[in-house]
Amino acid sequence: MTVLPPSLPPAAPLLAWYDRHRRALPFRSPAGGRPEPYHVWLSEVMLQQTTVAAVGPRFDRFLARFPTVQALAAAGEGAVMEEWAGLGYYARARNLHACARLVAERGGFPRDAAALRDLPGIGAYTAAAVAAIAFGEAVVPVDGNVERVVARLAAEEGALPAAKPRLAALATGFMADPAARARPGDFAQALFDLGATICTPRAPACALCPWREGCAARRAGIQETLPRKAPKRARPLRHGVHFLLTDAAGQVLLRRRPPKGLLGGMLELPGTPWRDAPWTEAEALAFAPAEGLRWRRVPGVARHGFTHFELEMLLLAAAMPALAPPAGMEARPLVAAAAAMPTVMRKLLDLAAGGAAAEA
Repeated sequence: MTVLPPSLPPAAPLLAWYDRHRRALPFRSPAGGRPEPYHVWLSEVMLQQTTVAAVGPRFDRFLARFPTVQALAAAGEGAVMEEWAGLGYYARARNLHACARLVAERGGFPRDAAALRDLPGIGAYTAAAVAAIAFGEAVVPVDGNVERVVARLAAEEGALPAAKPRLAALATGFMADPAARARPGDFAQALFDLGATICTPRAPACALCPWREGCAARRAGIQETLPRKAPKRARPLRHGVHFLLTDAAGQVLLRRRPPKGLLGGMLELPGTPWRDAPWTEAEALAFAPAEGLRWRRVPGVARHGFTHFELEMLLLAAAMPALAPPAGMEARPLVAAAAAMPTVMRKLLDLAAGGAAAEA
């Protein structure tokens, strides 16, 4: 006999819905297929703080370059970081590489969530997702989609993030249902799909939901207000100035950031440190990568949001016949440089392109 927490509906309707409406995703094995643990793990790491639409093509490209966990483990860190460029949260790429090396050394992935959590960069959610989807362990991975679904099913009005432990405990209760325990990987992905396509943050499509009759929030008419979120604190504003130095061959001067810290190991345009007070051009020129050049201020400001602060950047541009990179820097064709740099630096290139178009 199925004994579920009173606030949770049975798993069978959701699984039946999933069998009809499951999303076809590049990183998801076909119905009835055997999931490849490397693919499951890679996709879950990529999807942290990144949308499915952004991850799809990048997943295929990453696999083309690093088709196995052994290939990823054998790659240089610089190659991994460059392939990750544009996906954000670059500590994930460093942990991904470290994790691949450990997995390759040990001959494969652990098969349960507890052991997976001991690997670099794998937290509770990723461990549960890999364990459930790749290895069939009866656990429920809880991401933002699952939190939203569970908060509405149970009409849980506690605000996030304080309500996270309560929502995770509720979600774990699904594994009291034999239908969910029999198909933990499908059940986890069904929860993800329900949150992404039906139980969306705004205007949930309750009429199409397989759990509409069992949803306490829908019965109370409060589904669009859940889950509640505590007000966000204002993020401090920092300032930087960067230098776009190009040559007649279309190359741009780059430097690599230190291996540890924010954007560790990534390529960037040379520039000032990022600080709380705005920089004057005279102050910034002390950090210019070459002397005796006429630096031109590119109109506008590039803005980028990090987790803990907002950043505003000015851009100074100059050109010379041929680049001679100083120690610790390198020159690359502009298109190749853009592909290897993080999003925050690409915004500076966009600013430069906009300035050039305005002058044309």
